[in-house]
Amino acid sequence: MSTVALRDQLDRDLLALLQANARASTADLARQLGAARTTVLARLGRMEREGVIAGYTVRLGQDVRDMGLQAFVGITVQPKAGREVVRQISRMPEVRQLCAVSGEFDYVVLLRAESALRMNTLLDEMGNFDGVVKTTTSVALEWKIDRT
Repeated sequence: MSTVALRDQLDRDLLALLQANARASTADLARQLGAARTTVLARLGRMEREGVIAGYTVRLGQDVRDMGLQAFVGITVQPKAGREVVRQISRMPEVRQLCAVSGEFDYVVLLRAESALRMNTLLDEMGNFDGVVKTTTSVALEWKIDRT
């Protein structure tokens, strides 16, 4: 998110409301913000044009998420192997997110599988990719805050 494109507290409050409910009407957003509906429409349009708002999405409820397992996988790769590892990981449909990170790992993957057996298979596959030195997995037990 570009800090230049967030001009004031109204922009930040508007984004927070949309993150909680992207289907809220502009009239409802205006009421909650104490602003005119035309102001909210103008702000939304500007933030969409400037790329602050890239799209609107649906978040799955906890019950739907509980139908499978999600895990965060830290991946350490050999020097200069990153591009190949990313290519291999991108072929896995169960990968929800892949981030290059600083710190202990080179990458962190959010992985979703329908069962513990499938998760184990995916982790074995990932650990055997060319260039992967090690993986460290933490299974998500409960989502306390989810603003994605």
